[in-house]
Amino acid sequence: MPHGLSRKIRIAFILQVVMASLAIVIAFFVVGTLFKYSFIRSSLQEEARHYWELRESAAAQPPPNTFSLRAYLVEPGGSAEALPAYLRGLAPGFHELKSEGQMVWVERKPQGTLYVAFLREQANRLAWWFAVLPAMLALFAIYGATWLTYKSSKRLVSPVAWLARQVSRWDPRRPDIAALAPDRLPADMRGEARQLAGALHALGERVEAQLTRERNFTRDASHELRTPLTVIRVASDMALADETLEPRLARSLRRIQRAGRDMEAVVDAFLILAREPDVVPQSEWFDVCEVVYEEALKARMLLGDKPVELQVACEGAPRIYAPPRVLHVVLGNLLRNACSYTDRGLVEVTVHEGLVQVRDTGIGMSAEALARAFEPFYRARPEYPVGTGLGLSIVRRLCERFGWTIELESTLDSGTTARVRFSSQPPPGTDPYLQG
Repeated sequence: MPHGLSRKIRIAFILQVVMASLAIVIAFFVVGTLFKYSFIRSSLQEEARHYWELRESAAAQPPPNTFSLRAYLVEPGGSAEALPAYLRGLAPGFHELKSEGQMVWVERKPQGTLYVAFLREQANRLAWWFAVLPAMLALFAIYGATWLTYKSSKRLVSPVAWLARQVSRWDPRRPDIAALAPDRLPADMRGEARQLAGALHALGERVEAQLTRERNFTRDASHELRTPLTVIRVASDMALADETLEPRLARSLRRIQRAGRDMEAVVDAFLILAREPDVVPQSEWFDVCEVVYEEALKARMLLGDKPVELQVACEGAPRIYAPPRVLHVVLGNLLRNACSYTDRGLVEVTVHEGLVQVRDTGIGMSAEALARAFEPFYRARPEYPVGTGLGLSIVRRLCERFGWTIELESTLDSGTTARVRFSSQPPPGTDPYLQG
């Protein structure tokens, strides 16, 4: 897990240390500058003020001269020759003489001009003790606290990271939940992490049970639903073989046959959708036009006495590799919708290479209805008592299952055009010579 929780926490703490270090360095710079240019200046002004007070009480009071401080007084009318050369000519105010390593405050009064100089070396030493050293101690304290917090956080999230690694190895179709059994959890996994592991283990058991029920259902349904349909088909074939059968009964039996075949196709399609995607359904090469003609024949019966003409045009002979009954279901739904929602005009089916198009002159759909046409149970015109709104949803799911695409174009009160696009190339792993 290159982008796991532990790595994110580590990056967060590194960024925290970098930001704290940057903040302390900036604070050190600001404090050092303020110390030298505010504190030192204030100190020199205070020394000057204190000297003038002492001089008022004792005129012979000499200027201060200490380890860090030097002061010079030039009385009115006195000569400045006694001053160091670098102090001569300085105007009243604060001056930083970097070349001489001094900070000087010059103050002029009727009693004379006072020069108070502070050694920059002493200022730097004071700045070290009062600014740099505390900043370094604070930085080390932050580093230590961050390291301890990181170790504690890593210890807290390690069970969650372990859970994430275990879950990431799961195969969604067959999740290995044994590692999350309560008796197999690490000893350091406690509290909420253990509760989360228990919840994931219970969820995995439910998923596993659900998958088992789904496999059992598709297996049992495939057998139990096809058996009665086979009986219906065989029985109707035997009944139709009777030459003495009345025409009315023969028509009913043929309708039963067609309904049985439709039901078999629907059952096959639903079972394909219910199975897992990696389960390859039984497929074969077949002629698309044959399926179109069969479904068009069934659709003509839906038109009844309506003034609607159903036309089929095969402009090619495309063949595809898939379960034929799936295309029966797809085209059957599209033709059933076209015939049911067209009261007059034309229903036209056109077959091209890689394309089947169903166009009608029916009631059409609005832009809002067209956007929701593939939603389950959605019906653009509820007042029409036709269907349940599942047909197009099933069509889209079947097309997605086999890599086909379904497109819809519609104009309200003008008609709808549906296109199913598919590839005529053999799928990977299929012998292309079987296509013919």
